[in-house]
Amino acid sequence: MEKVNIYTMMDDPMTSCGCFEVIVGMTADMQGVVVVNREYPGMTPIGMKFSSLAGSVGGGKQTPGFIGIGRKYLTSKKFIPADGGFLRIAWMPKELKESMRESLQARAEELGQPDFLDKIADETVTTEADGLTEWMAKVDHPALKLPPLLS
Repeated sequence: MEKVNIYTMMDDPMTSCGCFEVIVGMTADMQGVVVVNREYPGMTPIGMKFSSLAGSVGGGKQTPGFIGIGRKYLTSKKFIPADGGFLRIAWMPKELKESMRESLQARAEELGQPDFLDKIADETVTTEADGLTEWMAKVDHPALKLPPLLS
């Protein structure tokens, strides 16, 4: 590895061995990110399950637009700040959102977005890319006001 950028998932992102708890991946429209945990067996709006994503991200590979991380990193001030950070989160499994509700809510309030958790879709809203785009527009998701992840 010649170059690693710790604070972005778009340009020479950090690598993972495969022991990550969650995978973060950019959405098809490049506006938001999807977060999926290892325990979630279903499809995500980026068209892959955790197991397929893990094969693309693990093993020390640098895969722009994707990173494998620990759950607590999601609420860190250092969570992908070069890419818009916490407010890029557009979708995550309901179980993950509920298990982290207190820390997610605290971070949202810290950023002046107390209703942000209600804007994060889950599998009860959609598992399709188009459905996520529609949801984000419907709830006026803050990621839509950020520049696209790829320009």
